[in-house]
Amino acid sequence: MITLSIMLATIMQTLDSTIANVALPHMQGTLSASQDQIAWVLTAYIVASAIATPLTGWLCDRFGQKYVFLASISGFTVASALCGMSNSLAQIVLARLLQGVFGAALVPLAQVVLMEINPREKQGSAMAVWGMGVMVGPILGPTLGGWLTDSYNWRWVFFINVPIGVLAFYGMWRYIRPDPGRKNARFDVFGFATLSLGLGALQLLLDRGQQNDWFSSTETWIEAVTAVIAATYFVAHTVMTPAKESFLDYRLLKNQNYVTGLLFIFIVGLVLYATRALTPTMLENLLGYPVATTGLVTAPAGIGTMLAMLIAGRIIGKVDLRLTLLVGFLVTAFALWQMTGYSLDLAESDIVWPGVIQGFGTGLVFVPLSAATFATLSPQMRAQGTSLYSLVRNIGSSIGISLVQTLLTRNTVIAHASLVERVTTGSSAWNNPAVAAAFDVRSPAGAALLDGAVTQQAAMIAYIDDFWFMLFLTLLVTPLLVLIRPPRRGPILQEPQAIVD
Repeated sequence: MITLSIMLATIMQTLDSTIANVALPHMQGTLSASQDQIAWVLTAYIVASAIATPLTGWLCDRFGQKYVFLASISGFTVASALCGMSNSLAQIVLARLLQGVFGAALVPLAQVVLMEINPREKQGSAMAVWGMGVMVGPILGPTLGGWLTDSYNWRWVFFINVPIGVLAFYGMWRYIRPDPGRKNARFDVFGFATLSLGLGALQLLLDRGQQNDWFSSTETWIEAVTAVIAATYFVAHTVMTPAKESFLDYRLLKNQNYVTGLLFIFIVGLVLYATRALTPTMLENLLGYPVATTGLVTAPAGIGTMLAMLIAGRIIGKVDLRLTLLVGFLVTAFALWQMTGYSLDLAESDIVWPGVIQGFGTGLVFVPLSAATFATLSPQMRAQGTSLYSLVRNIGSSIGISLVQTLLTRNTVIAHASLVERVTTGSSAWNNPAVAAAFDVRSPAGAALLDGAVTQQAAMIAYIDDFWFMLFLTLLVTPLLVLIRPPRRGPILQEPQAIVD
């Protein structure tokens, strides 16, 4: 029952990271907002979640896991209802801020509770269950969001969280025993302030950079300078403060497996979420797929992920973790290689199968990576360790999405210029009367049609360039697997039923 409640809370939170994306045009009309203004519905959630995620460790120390979990679920559920009832842009942005603040702790807390209620030999399976919620939620979000928006109303994208949140809250309240926490837990105000300021500025820069043409904008420069100054102060303060009094316990960074796990989860977040962000826009904007069809052909990737996680959960402890990770990265690279063969003439199966294969590879990576990252971490440091782990994954996804969108825009312009140089009326294609009539450059309609065809081809080339970039990135990080030490078999560090009522 604890696992079921945790999964409901995890899926609810991760689903909301992408479910609202497809509903933005509908919100824009209802709330009378411009495209730039409605984007704050996504930005507010991302920034608030990034700032609040590092708080998880201290909150658990101070108030105990159960009460933090209950407060997070109830706050997230109420904020979701407020989002659905919003009648102005200011109301929904404020409600999304609350969603991000309360939802930030759900994923890291779910991970640490699952590790504590399972003995060491079953923690691989527990991480598989947790990973399903973390990875499948963002994949299914656009599909479910599109269906709810088309069939009912964009408000149901948020209202759907209410019954799920109520069930998750009851399960946590009924089946988890409260732990007392430490009333004297010290809060590092300066450390939190500088870290949150730096994270907020970084997330704003990444989320709005492409829209602001990056460093051509004063806003981007302000965000970049703020992030650098805040990060510098935070690092200096953390180094000079005793570990037990610092907001970030830097002893975490002395654990080789944990640091290597942070590096790999950063890459996984970058590659997975960037691909998930690219594919729907390619299908809808370039190939003309309806939203519902886009959801149907991208959703099967979640099936591959779930299948791989079930397999990975069962073989952990029987097969070297590094071998499973290697296979996962190679399978992911193979799927990305298949995507580099995309063209404007694609069948639906050409989209489905690479997505399933990539989902399978990511699932093989995610479970053993989580197990290896926390295998040598003491139970007392798990709450802060899981919050930092989730934060790094989210930053990786934000950087990945910003990077591929920037490369897409710039490579489209470069490819367009290159193609235009090669389009001449002396081409043999103009010997066909139908082609010559349709693309008559002497008429405005013909010139526009020709430019549209060239732009479409240039955009496809840019998408392929992005897939090549992510393929090389995946292969580049694979040799670093040698840095991971497989966990040794040993006694259970904590009584697995200690948290169960």
